[in-house]
Amino acid sequence: MGDASQAGRARTVRALLDRHGTTYAEDAGIRLADQPAPLWQLLVLTLLLSARIRSEVAVATARELFRAGCTTPERTRRTTRQQRVGALGRGGYRRYDERTSTQLGALADRVLDEYGGDLRALHARSDDLARDLQQFTGIGPAGAAIFCREVQGVWTDLAPYVDPLAATGAARLGLPTSPTGLAALVGPDDLPRLVAACVRVARSKDE
Repeated sequence: MGDASQAGRARTVRALLDRHGTTYAEDAGIRLADQPAPLWQLLVLTLLLSARIRSEVAVATARELFRAGCTTPERTRRTTRQQRVGALGRGGYRRYDERTSTQLGALADRVLDEYGGDLRALHARSDDLARDLQQFTGIGPAGAAIFCREVQGVWTDLAPYVDPLAATGAARLGLPTSPTGLAALVGPDDLPRLVAACVRVARSKDE
């Protein structure tokens, strides 16, 4: 029975990764690495995903912001508020464009002033990353969880990170809901993909 159950879980995981196994960072064109620029880009995506808006819109808007120059905090600070509003509008983020443009400017200033433009400094200082990410205006508990889920592949001391939303998706599929249980089903490189897939299942009405 145990072997059958294990084989069934393996099939579920393979199907899940095939269907939903891209992270939000990958969808946004971010090649995530332990480097200042991609970590900043993940933070921008996190801010966008934190609003009450479809994830597809947030991802498309992140791509527009990066095309407009918001690829590092320094470059973001050099963009005008109106340039950011324009990029947000092109991505479909019109409902929140003015507010989010302001938040992006403040985010760049905070990361530059507090961390020298490098979020690795935040990581090095933090003993609770999910808490410390919430210092940034516009990022609350849900946004902090998004960042931690995605970054655990490069900041491996955070792994395995499975928040309640991901655990809900795992439970719907009959998979383990504990971080260690879910992590045991895949290799370390695939864990962020599996967790992202579980989140998509939790948000879907059709799975």
